[in-house]
Amino acid sequence: MEWLIWSGAAVSVLGLAGLVWCIVTVARARKAALPDEEMRAVMQKVLPRNLAALFLSVIGLMMVILGISFG
Repeated sequence: MEWLIWSGAAVSVLGLAGLVWCIVTVARARKAALPDEEMRAVMQKVLPRNLAALFLSVIGLMMVILGISFG
């Protein structure tokens, strides 16, 4: 089950990279001091990607735990 552990770690790293991307995107938008409507547009664009990144991280961690449990 070593392959499950390593593939889960890779999926978790992808999710973590997505979360970092979301943080950087929102930080840049806040630093630019955008008007309210533009800030809402940025947040609406980032929110689904943030949820997808969280989902990837959770699935990856579940894969790692399953690999450890079965291995």
